[in-house]
Amino acid sequence: MLRSELIDKLHDENPHLTRNDMERVVAVVLETVTQTLERGARVELRGFGAFSVRHRKARAGRNPRTGEDVFVPEKHVPFFRTGKDLRENIDASKDN
Repeated sequence: MLRSELIDKLHDENPHLTRNDMERVVAVVLETVTQTLERGARVELRGFGAFSVRHRKARAGRNPRTGEDVFVPEKHVPFFRTGKDLRENIDASKDN
């Protein structure tokens, strides 16, 4: 699903609000999640999942094209863990 499709879906389910209102809601939610992760904090949406930041240590890597060894610096990456309800709903939908 694309961001615009999400906005359209929200607008269809909330016709009393304008499409611009829905765009702002989606922007605020995503910006809030982003800012929280930038601070290193965790975002938990019960039943859906949790976003967190994981630290990756520096390591030696390899360029797959040339086979040359390269240095990969340490970094922090976003991580998403699905919630139990989401996992169960997806699993149940694949059984049908």
